[in-house]
Amino acid sequence: METPRYTIRTFSLEIIAILLGLLFLVSFYFVIVNSFKTFADLLTDPTSLPTSLMWDNFVRAWKILKFPTVLTNSLIITVIANLAIAFLSAMAAYRMVRHPNKLNNFLFLIFVAAMVIPFQSIMIPLVRVAKTAGLFDSIFGLVVCYIGFGAPLSIFMFHGFIKSIPMEIEESAVVDGTSTYGTFFRIVLPLLKPIGVTVILLNSLWIWNDFLLPFLILQDPTLKTIPLATNTFFGQYTKQWDLALAALVLGIIPIVIFFLAMQRHIIEGITAGSVKG
Repeated sequence: METPRYTIRTFSLEIIAILLGLLFLVSFYFVIVNSFKTFADLLTDPTSLPTSLMWDNFVRAWKILKFPTVLTNSLIITVIANLAIAFLSAMAAYRMVRHPNKLNNFLFLIFVAAMVIPFQSIMIPLVRVAKTAGLFDSIFGLVVCYIGFGAPLSIFMFHGFIKSIPMEIEESAVVDGTSTYGTFFRIVLPLLKPIGVTVILLNSLWIWNDFLLPFLILQDPTLKTIPLATNTFFGQYTKQWDLALAALVLGIIPIVIFFLAMQRHIIEGITAGSVKG
C-alpha cells in the first residue's frame, strides 16, 4: 500500500488542527488555573498562574456540595440511563433494519425527526407529563426522560451500523437452529461493540454534564447531580467563582478519565461505520 505524500496542504491542515486544539484547551486552562486561586486573585488577574495553590477551595467545595452524595447520584443516573439507551436502541434499530415494513419505516422516520426538535420547545409539556406519569422528582423518572431523549440519535447510529452487517452471518445462525433473540444476543450484539461504545460515550458526556433536564425534574436536594449542586455557588447577589471552579474541576475529573480510557473505542466505532457497507 502506497504511503500518502506529506504535502504543504497536509502541513497546513495539521497547523490548523493544532490551533483549534489549543483554542479548545483555553477554557480548561482558565478553569483549572483559577480553581487554585483566592477569590481576590481570581478577580485581579484571571489569566496568570496562581502564586500559591489554594487546596482549601477544593476542601470547602467538597463539603458544601456534599460531593460523595452528588457524585453517587450522577453515577447512578449516567450508568443506568446509558445502559438502557444502548440496549433498547440496539434492539429497536435491529428490528427496523431487518424487518423494513411500513410501520418500522414510519417509526424510524419519527425517531429521526425527533432529533431536530429543540429541547427548550418541549420543556413545559415535559414537566406536566412527568408529573402526570409520576416521574417527577425521582431518579427513575429522570432516567426515563433521558432514555426518551437519547433514543433517537442512538437508534439512528445503530440503524446505520446494522445495515453494514452481512445478512449471511445471521442466516448461518438461523440454519444452525438459533432463534431470533438468540441471533441478536449471540451474533449481532457482539458485532455492535464499536458503535455501542461510541453511543455510550457520547451519551455519557451529555448526561453527565446536563443541567437543564435535572433542574426541571429533580426538586429534592438529596437527589442533586453535580451540575445542579455546582449551581448553588451562584446566587442573585453573590457568585463564588473560586469554589465553583474548584467544584467544576472535581466534577469533570471522572468523565475526563472515562473519555480518555474509551477514546480508542470511539475512533474504532467511527472508522468501522465509515468503511463497512
